Amino acid sequence: MPKAYPYEVRERFFALVCGGESLQAAAVGAGVSWEAGRLWWRASGLVEPSMRRGRAGGLVGSAPASFPGAAAGERPRRRRALSSEDRAVIAVLLRQGLSYAGIGEAIGRDRSVIWREVARNRGPDGSYWAPVAHRGAHERRRRPKEFKLAADPGLCARITDWMDAGWSPGLIATVLRRDHPGASAEEKMARVSHETIYQALYVQTRGQLRQDLHRQLSLRRSARKPRGGRRQSTGPYREAFRISQRPAEAADRAVPGHWEGDLIIGAANTSAVGTLVERSTRFTILLHLPGQHDADSVAEAMIAQMRTLPDHLRRSLTWDRGTELAAYRRIQLDLDMPVYFCDPHSPWQRGTNENTNRLLRFWLTKGSELSIHTAADLDRIAATLNQRPRPTLNLKTPAQALAELLANPAAA
Repeated sequence: MPKAYPYEVRERFFALVCGGESLQAAAVGAGVSWEAGRLWWRASGLVEPSMRRGRAGGLVGSAPASFPGAAAGERPRRRRALSSEDRAVIAVLLRQGLSYAGIGEAIGRDRSVIWREVARNRGPDGSYWAPVAHRGAHERRRRPKEFKLAADPGLCARITDWMDAGWSPGLIATVLRRDHPGASAEEKMARVSHETIYQALYVQTRGQLRQDLHRQLSLRRSARKPRGGRRQSTGPYREAFRISQRPAEAADRAVPGHWEGDLIIGAANTSAVGTLVERSTRFTILLHLPGQHDADSVAEAMIAQMRTLPDHLRRSLTWDRGTELAAYRRIQLDLDMPVYFCDPHSPWQRGTNENTNRLLRFWLTKGSELSIHTAADLDRIAATLNQRPRPTLNLKTPAQALAELLANPAAA
Protein backbone atom coordinates (compact mmCIF):
# COMPACT_ATOMS: atom_id res chain seq x y z
CA MET A 1 0.00 0.00 0.00
CA PRO A 2 1.53 3.37 -0.97
CA LYS A 3 2.67 5.62 1.81
CA ALA A 4 0.35 8.54 2.66
CA TYR A 5 2.10 11.92 2.82
CA PRO A 6 0.82 15.03 4.61
CA TYR A 7 -0.82 17.81 2.64
CA GLU A 8 2.15 20.12 3.27
CA VAL A 9 4.55 17.67 1.61
CA ARG A 10 2.51 17.61 -1.62
CA GLU A 11 2.13 21.39 -1.53
CA ARG A 12 5.94 21.71 -1.20
CA PHE A 13 6.47 19.32 -4.12
CA PHE A 14 4.07 21.22 -6.40
CA ALA A 15 5.59 24.57 -5.44
CA LEU A 16 9.08 23.32 -6.41
CA VAL A 17 7.93 21.94 -9.78
CA CYS A 18 5.98 25.10 -10.63
CA GLY A 19 8.99 27.15 -9.60
CA GLY A 20 11.10 25.51 -12.29
CA GLU A 21 12.56 22.39 -10.68
CA SER A 22 12.47 19.03 -12.45
CA LEU A 23 10.21 16.30 -11.10
CA GLN A 24 13.21 14.46 -9.66
CA ALA A 25 14.68 17.54 -7.97
CA ALA A 26 11.29 18.53 -6.57
CA ALA A 27 10.76 15.04 -5.21
CA VAL A 28 14.15 15.16 -3.45
CA GLY A 29 13.38 18.63 -2.09
CA ALA A 30 10.03 17.45 -0.71
CA GLY A 31 11.50 14.25 0.69
CA VAL A 32 9.48 11.80 -1.41
CA SER A 33 10.34 9.24 -4.07
CA TRP A 34 10.54 10.19 -7.74
CA GLU A 35 7.74 7.71 -8.54
CA ALA A 36 5.43 9.32 -5.97
CA GLY A 37 6.15 12.76 -7.38
CA ARG A 38 5.50 11.58 -10.92
CA LEU A 39 2.14 10.12 -9.94
CA TRP A 40 1.15 13.29 -8.07
CA TRP A 41 2.00 15.46 -11.05
CA ARG A 42 0.09 13.26 -13.50
CA ALA A 43 -2.98 13.35 -11.24
CA SER A 44 -2.80 17.14 -10.92
CA GLY A 45 -3.87 17.68 -14.53
CA LEU A 46 -0.68 19.18 -16.01
CA VAL A 47 1.63 16.87 -17.95
CA GLU A 48 4.59 19.03 -18.99
CA PRO A 49 6.75 19.96 -15.98
CA SER A 50 9.66 21.57 -17.85
CA MET A 51 9.85 25.29 -17.06
CA ARG A 52 12.98 27.35 -16.58
CA ARG A 53 13.38 29.05 -13.24
CA GLY A 54 11.92 32.56 -13.39
CA ARG A 55 10.07 31.95 -16.68
CA ALA A 56 6.74 31.94 -14.92
CA GLY A 57 7.20 35.59 -14.09
CA GLY A 58 5.48 36.08 -10.77
CA LEU A 59 3.98 32.70 -10.09
CA VAL A 60 4.08 33.75 -6.46
CA GLY A 61 2.67 37.07 -5.35
CA SER A 62 1.60 38.18 -8.83
CA ALA A 63 -1.30 40.29 -7.58
CA PRO A 64 -2.35 41.78 -4.26
CA ALA A 65 -4.70 39.66 -2.19
CA SER A 66 -7.10 42.56 -1.75
CA PHE A 67 -8.06 45.64 -3.69
CA PRO A 68 -5.88 48.62 -2.80
CA GLY A 69 -7.68 51.16 -0.69
CA ALA A 70 -10.73 48.94 -0.08
CA ALA A 71 -12.21 48.90 3.38
CA ALA A 72 -12.20 45.70 5.38
CA GLY A 73 -14.85 43.33 4.09
CA GLU A 74 -15.53 45.49 1.01
CA ARG A 75 -15.42 43.67 -2.33
CA PRO A 76 -13.15 45.01 -5.10
CA ARG A 77 -14.77 47.32 -7.61
CA ARG A 78 -12.77 46.20 -10.62
CA ARG A 79 -11.92 42.87 -12.10
CA ARG A 80 -8.50 41.43 -11.27
CA ALA A 81 -6.80 38.11 -11.83
CA LEU A 82 -6.59 35.68 -8.97
CA SER A 83 -3.18 35.80 -7.30
CA SER A 84 -1.14 32.92 -5.92
CA GLU A 85 -2.24 33.96 -2.42
CA ASP A 86 -5.89 33.79 -3.51
CA ARG A 87 -5.38 30.29 -4.85
CA ALA A 88 -3.58 29.20 -1.69
CA VAL A 89 -6.57 30.37 0.37
CA ILE A 90 -8.96 28.57 -2.00
CA ALA A 91 -7.02 25.31 -1.63
CA VAL A 92 -6.98 25.49 2.18
CA LEU A 93 -10.67 26.38 2.49
CA LEU A 94 -11.65 23.66 0.04
CA ARG A 95 -9.88 21.13 2.27
CA GLN A 96 -11.87 22.50 5.21
CA GLY A 97 -15.12 21.90 3.31
CA LEU A 98 -16.13 25.56 2.94
CA SER A 99 -18.67 26.40 0.20
CA TYR A 100 -17.78 28.41 -2.89
CA ALA A 101 -19.78 31.33 -1.52
CA GLY A 102 -17.85 31.19 1.77
CA ILE A 103 -14.51 31.06 -0.03
CA GLY A 104 -15.57 33.99 -2.21
CA GLU A 105 -16.38 36.03 0.88
CA ALA A 106 -12.96 35.20 2.34
CA ILE A 107 -11.02 36.59 -0.63
CA GLY A 108 -13.52 39.21 -1.80
CA ARG A 109 -14.69 37.49 -4.99
CA ASP A 110 -18.02 36.23 -6.26
CA ARG A 111 -18.87 32.56 -5.77
CA SER A 112 -19.01 32.08 -9.56
CA VAL A 113 -15.33 33.09 -9.79
CA ILE A 114 -14.42 30.40 -7.27
CA TRP A 115 -16.54 27.79 -9.04
CA ARG A 116 -14.90 28.50 -12.41
CA GLU A 117 -11.43 28.52 -10.88
CA VAL A 118 -11.87 25.14 -9.23
CA ALA A 119 -13.62 23.59 -12.23
CA ARG A 120 -10.89 24.83 -14.58
CA ASN A 121 -7.90 23.78 -12.46
CA ARG A 122 -9.07 20.69 -10.61
CA GLY A 123 -7.01 17.62 -11.52
CA PRO A 124 -8.43 14.35 -12.89
CA ASP A 125 -8.37 12.95 -9.34
CA GLY A 126 -10.54 15.83 -8.11
CA SER A 127 -7.79 17.58 -6.15
CA TYR A 128 -7.03 21.31 -6.31
CA TRP A 129 -3.43 22.39 -5.70
CA ALA A 130 -2.68 26.09 -5.54
CA PRO A 131 0.77 26.06 -7.22
CA VAL A 132 -0.48 23.85 -10.05
CA ALA A 133 -3.58 26.01 -10.56
CA HIS A 134 -1.50 29.20 -10.61
CA ARG A 135 0.96 27.83 -13.12
CA GLY A 136 -1.88 26.53 -15.30
CA ALA A 137 -3.47 29.98 -15.32
CA HIS A 138 -0.14 31.54 -16.23
CA GLU A 139 0.35 29.14 -19.14
CA ARG A 140 -3.14 29.86 -20.49
CA ARG A 141 -2.45 33.61 -20.44
CA ARG A 142 0.75 33.34 -22.47
CA ARG A 143 0.61 34.89 -25.94
CA PRO A 144 0.74 34.29 -28.79
CA LYS A 145 -1.20 31.03 -28.71
CA GLU A 146 -1.13 28.42 -31.40
CA PHE A 147 -4.34 28.49 -33.42
CA LYS A 148 -6.36 25.42 -32.52
CA LEU A 149 -6.98 24.15 -36.05
CA ALA A 150 -3.31 24.53 -36.97
CA ALA A 151 -2.39 21.61 -34.72
CA ASP A 152 -5.08 19.20 -35.86
CA PRO A 153 -5.24 18.47 -39.61
CA GLY A 154 -7.65 15.61 -38.94
CA LEU A 155 -10.18 17.99 -37.40
CA CYS A 156 -9.70 20.35 -40.35
CA ALA A 157 -10.51 17.49 -42.72
CA ARG A 158 -13.72 16.67 -40.83
CA ILE A 159 -14.82 20.31 -40.87
CA THR A 160 -14.08 20.52 -44.60
CA ASP A 161 -16.15 17.41 -45.33
CA TRP A 162 -19.08 18.72 -43.30
CA MET A 163 -18.97 22.14 -44.96
CA ASP A 164 -18.82 20.47 -48.38
CA ALA A 165 -22.04 18.74 -47.34
CA GLY A 166 -23.68 22.09 -46.57
CA TRP A 167 -23.22 22.19 -42.78
CA SER A 168 -22.86 25.61 -41.19
CA PRO A 169 -20.01 26.43 -38.75
CA GLY A 170 -22.59 26.73 -35.97
CA LEU A 171 -23.95 23.23 -36.60
CA ILE A 172 -20.43 21.78 -36.84
CA ALA A 173 -19.47 23.31 -33.49
CA THR A 174 -22.66 21.97 -31.88
CA VAL A 175 -22.11 18.43 -33.17
CA LEU A 176 -18.49 18.48 -32.00
CA ARG A 177 -19.61 19.55 -28.51
CA ARG A 178 -22.12 16.70 -28.48
CA ASP A 179 -19.56 14.12 -29.61
CA HIS A 180 -16.81 15.36 -27.26
CA PRO A 181 -18.49 16.63 -24.08
CA GLY A 182 -15.67 15.76 -21.68
CA ALA A 183 -13.45 18.14 -19.72
CA SER A 184 -10.14 16.42 -20.49
CA ALA A 185 -7.52 18.11 -22.65
CA GLU A 186 -8.07 15.59 -25.45
CA GLU A 187 -11.83 16.20 -25.50
CA LYS A 188 -11.38 19.98 -25.48
CA MET A 189 -8.96 19.81 -28.41
CA ALA A 190 -11.46 17.74 -30.40
CA ARG A 191 -14.06 20.53 -30.48
CA VAL A 192 -14.00 24.11 -31.73
CA SER A 193 -16.39 27.03 -31.65
CA HIS A 194 -18.11 28.42 -34.73
CA GLU A 195 -16.02 31.58 -34.36
CA THR A 196 -12.81 29.52 -34.68
CA ILE A 197 -14.08 28.13 -37.98
CA TYR A 198 -15.03 31.58 -39.25
CA GLN A 199 -11.59 32.91 -38.32
CA ALA A 200 -9.95 30.06 -40.21
CA LEU A 201 -12.02 31.05 -43.25
CA TYR A 202 -11.72 34.83 -43.07
CA VAL A 203 -8.50 35.75 -41.19
CA GLN A 204 -5.55 35.55 -43.56
CA THR A 205 -3.04 34.43 -40.93
CA ARG A 206 -5.32 31.62 -39.72
CA GLY A 207 -6.23 29.98 -43.02
CA GLN A 208 -5.86 26.31 -42.11
CA LEU A 209 -9.00 25.37 -44.05
CA ARG A 210 -9.22 25.15 -47.82
CA GLN A 211 -9.07 28.63 -49.32
CA ASP A 212 -12.26 28.31 -51.34
CA LEU A 213 -14.27 26.78 -48.48
CA HIS A 214 -16.04 30.09 -47.78
CA ARG A 215 -18.05 29.40 -50.94
CA GLN A 216 -19.83 26.62 -49.04
CA LEU A 217 -21.32 29.14 -46.61
CA SER A 218 -24.90 30.21 -47.19
CA LEU A 219 -23.86 33.73 -48.25
CA ARG A 220 -20.61 32.67 -50.00
CA ARG A 221 -18.78 35.79 -48.85
CA SER A 222 -14.99 35.85 -49.03
CA ALA A 223 -14.86 38.48 -46.27
CA ARG A 224 -17.04 39.44 -43.35
CA LYS A 225 -19.59 42.17 -43.85
CA PRO A 226 -19.75 44.92 -41.19
CA ARG A 227 -22.93 45.02 -39.15
CA GLY A 228 -25.43 47.83 -39.59
CA GLY A 229 -26.74 49.76 -42.56
CA ARG A 230 -30.21 50.71 -43.67
CA ARG A 231 -32.66 48.15 -44.96
CA GLN A 232 -33.98 48.53 -48.44
CA SER A 233 -37.65 49.35 -48.27
CA THR A 234 -40.12 47.12 -50.08
CA GLY A 235 -43.42 47.96 -51.68
CA PRO A 236 -46.48 48.07 -49.42
CA TYR A 237 -48.99 45.23 -49.39
CA ARG A 238 -52.68 45.58 -48.89
CA GLU A 239 -54.02 44.71 -45.46
CA ALA A 240 -55.13 41.18 -44.66
CA PHE A 241 -54.54 39.21 -41.47
CA ARG A 242 -51.58 40.79 -39.69
CA ILE A 243 -48.95 38.83 -37.82
CA SER A 244 -50.11 40.47 -34.58
CA GLN A 245 -53.40 38.59 -35.05
CA ARG A 246 -51.65 35.23 -35.27
CA PRO A 247 -52.46 32.96 -32.29
CA ALA A 248 -49.93 32.80 -29.47
CA GLU A 249 -49.45 29.07 -30.01
CA ALA A 250 -47.72 29.90 -33.30
CA ALA A 251 -45.30 32.33 -31.70
CA ASP A 252 -44.07 29.99 -28.96
CA ARG A 253 -43.94 26.91 -31.25
CA ALA A 254 -45.97 24.98 -28.68
CA VAL A 255 -48.36 23.58 -31.30
CA PRO A 256 -47.21 22.23 -34.68
CA GLY A 257 -48.87 23.11 -37.96
CA HIS A 258 -47.89 26.78 -38.24
CA TRP A 259 -45.87 27.50 -41.38
CA GLU A 260 -43.75 30.32 -42.76
CA GLY A 261 -43.04 30.85 -46.44
CA ASP A 262 -41.27 32.95 -49.05
CA LEU A 263 -39.69 32.79 -52.49
CA ILE A 264 -36.01 32.26 -53.30
CA ILE A 265 -35.38 34.34 -56.41
CA GLY A 266 -32.95 33.33 -59.17
CA ALA A 267 -30.86 35.33 -61.63
CA ALA A 268 -32.44 38.53 -62.98
CA ASN A 269 -35.67 37.74 -61.09
CA THR A 270 -36.71 35.38 -63.89
CA SER A 271 -36.95 32.17 -61.84
CA ALA A 272 -37.94 31.26 -58.31
CA VAL A 273 -38.47 28.42 -55.85
CA GLY A 274 -41.10 28.58 -53.11
CA THR A 275 -40.14 27.57 -49.58
CA LEU A 276 -42.42 26.48 -46.74
CA VAL A 277 -41.10 25.73 -43.22
CA GLU A 278 -43.04 24.34 -40.27
CA ARG A 279 -42.11 26.35 -37.19
CA SER A 280 -41.96 23.63 -34.53
CA THR A 281 -40.20 20.85 -36.51
CA ARG A 282 -38.34 23.00 -39.12
CA PHE A 283 -39.62 20.58 -41.77
CA THR A 284 -39.17 22.14 -45.23
CA ILE A 285 -41.26 21.86 -48.39
CA LEU A 286 -40.07 23.31 -51.72
CA LEU A 287 -42.50 24.56 -54.37
CA HIS A 288 -41.59 23.89 -57.97
CA LEU A 289 -42.34 26.99 -60.10
CA PRO A 290 -41.03 26.05 -63.56
CA GLY A 291 -42.64 28.92 -65.42
CA GLN A 292 -43.76 32.14 -63.79
CA HIS A 293 -43.79 32.87 -60.09
CA ASP A 294 -46.84 35.09 -60.08
CA ALA A 295 -49.66 34.88 -57.55
CA ASP A 296 -51.67 32.21 -59.39
CA SER A 297 -48.64 29.95 -59.93
CA VAL A 298 -47.54 30.20 -56.30
CA ALA A 299 -51.06 29.53 -55.00
CA GLU A 300 -51.50 26.51 -57.27
CA ALA A 301 -48.16 24.96 -56.28
CA MET A 302 -48.74 25.61 -52.58
CA ILE A 303 -52.21 24.11 -52.55
CA ALA A 304 -50.99 21.01 -54.39
CA GLN A 305 -48.15 20.45 -51.90
CA MET A 306 -49.94 21.24 -48.65
CA ARG A 307 -53.20 19.50 -49.46
CA THR A 308 -51.55 16.15 -48.66
CA LEU A 309 -50.87 17.22 -45.05
CA PRO A 310 -53.32 16.27 -42.29
CA ASP A 311 -55.57 19.03 -40.96
CA HIS A 312 -53.71 19.35 -37.64
CA LEU A 313 -50.55 20.27 -39.56
CA ARG A 314 -52.29 23.09 -41.48
CA ARG A 315 -53.06 25.67 -38.83
CA SER A 316 -51.64 28.87 -40.34
CA LEU A 317 -49.21 30.36 -42.87
CA THR A 318 -47.12 33.51 -42.41
CA TRP A 319 -45.73 35.31 -45.47
CA ASP A 320 -43.83 38.45 -46.30
CA ARG A 321 -45.58 41.30 -48.09
CA GLY A 322 -44.76 40.17 -51.62
CA THR A 323 -47.23 40.36 -54.48
CA GLU A 324 -46.62 36.68 -55.24
CA LEU A 325 -49.19 35.88 -52.55
CA ALA A 326 -51.90 38.17 -53.82
CA ALA A 327 -54.12 35.08 -54.23
CA TYR A 328 -54.00 34.38 -50.49
CA ARG A 329 -57.80 34.23 -50.27
CA ARG A 330 -57.80 31.22 -52.59
CA ILE A 331 -55.15 29.55 -50.41
CA GLN A 332 -57.17 30.20 -47.28
CA LEU A 333 -60.31 28.76 -48.86
CA ASP A 334 -58.80 25.64 -50.47
CA LEU A 335 -56.57 24.67 -47.55
CA ASP A 336 -58.86 25.92 -44.77
CA MET A 337 -55.82 27.69 -43.32
CA PRO A 338 -55.52 31.39 -42.42
CA VAL A 339 -52.69 33.39 -43.99
CA TYR A 340 -50.96 36.10 -41.95
CA PHE A 341 -48.62 38.81 -43.26
CA CYS A 342 -45.59 40.41 -41.64
CA ASP A 343 -45.53 44.08 -40.82
CA PRO A 344 -44.12 46.35 -43.54
CA HIS A 345 -40.32 46.09 -43.91
CA SER A 346 -40.18 43.31 -41.29
CA PRO A 347 -39.26 40.02 -43.02
CA TRP A 348 -37.38 39.05 -39.85
CA GLN A 349 -40.78 38.32 -38.25
CA ARG A 350 -40.73 35.02 -40.13
CA GLY A 351 -37.23 34.22 -38.96
CA THR A 352 -37.56 30.44 -39.24
CA ASN A 353 -38.11 30.75 -42.97
CA GLU A 354 -35.35 33.32 -43.36
CA ASN A 355 -32.87 31.01 -41.68
CA THR A 356 -34.01 28.05 -43.78
CA ASN A 357 -33.61 30.05 -46.98
CA ARG A 358 -30.03 30.80 -46.00
CA LEU A 359 -29.41 27.06 -45.63
CA LEU A 360 -31.06 26.36 -48.99
CA ARG A 361 -28.73 28.79 -50.73
CA PHE A 362 -26.10 26.06 -50.47
CA TRP A 363 -27.93 24.35 -53.34
CA LEU A 364 -29.98 27.25 -54.78
CA THR A 365 -27.08 29.67 -55.14
CA LYS A 366 -27.58 33.40 -55.49
CA GLY A 367 -27.44 34.66 -59.04
CA SER A 368 -28.06 31.21 -60.52
CA GLU A 369 -30.86 30.13 -62.83
CA LEU A 370 -33.29 28.23 -60.61
CA SER A 371 -35.48 26.96 -63.42
CA ILE A 372 -32.90 24.26 -64.18
CA HIS A 373 -34.01 22.43 -61.02
CA THR A 374 -36.74 19.91 -61.67
CA ALA A 375 -39.42 18.93 -59.19
CA ALA A 376 -37.38 15.78 -58.42
CA ASP A 377 -34.30 17.95 -57.79
CA LEU A 378 -36.22 20.09 -55.31
CA ASP A 379 -37.59 17.02 -53.54
CA ARG A 380 -34.04 15.69 -53.18
CA ILE A 381 -32.78 19.01 -51.82
CA ALA A 382 -35.64 19.24 -49.32
CA ALA A 383 -35.05 15.64 -48.23
CA THR A 384 -31.35 16.35 -47.69
CA LEU A 385 -32.10 19.39 -45.56
CA ASN A 386 -34.81 17.55 -43.61
CA GLN A 387 -32.25 14.83 -42.75
CA ARG A 388 -29.83 17.35 -41.30
CA PRO A 389 -29.58 17.45 -37.47
CA ARG A 390 -30.75 20.71 -35.89
CA PRO A 391 -29.49 22.08 -32.56
CA THR A 392 -32.94 23.60 -31.91
CA LEU A 393 -34.36 20.06 -32.02
CA ASN A 394 -31.68 18.61 -29.71
CA LEU A 395 -29.91 17.36 -32.84
CA LYS A 396 -32.92 15.47 -34.12
CA THR A 397 -33.71 15.96 -37.80
CA PRO A 398 -36.86 17.73 -39.04
CA ALA A 399 -37.90 14.49 -40.72
CA GLN A 400 -37.72 12.65 -37.39
CA ALA A 401 -39.66 15.40 -35.62
CA LEU A 402 -42.42 15.39 -38.25
CA ALA A 403 -42.58 11.58 -38.25
CA GLU A 404 -43.22 11.66 -34.50
CA LEU A 405 -46.12 14.07 -35.02
CA LEU A 406 -47.62 11.96 -37.80
CA ALA A 407 -47.30 8.82 -35.69
CA ASN A 408 -48.98 10.49 -32.72
CA PRO A 409 -51.62 13.00 -33.87
CA ALA A 410 -52.93 13.39 -30.32
CA ALA A 411 -49.63 14.99 -29.26
CA ALA A 412 -50.15 17.71 -31.85
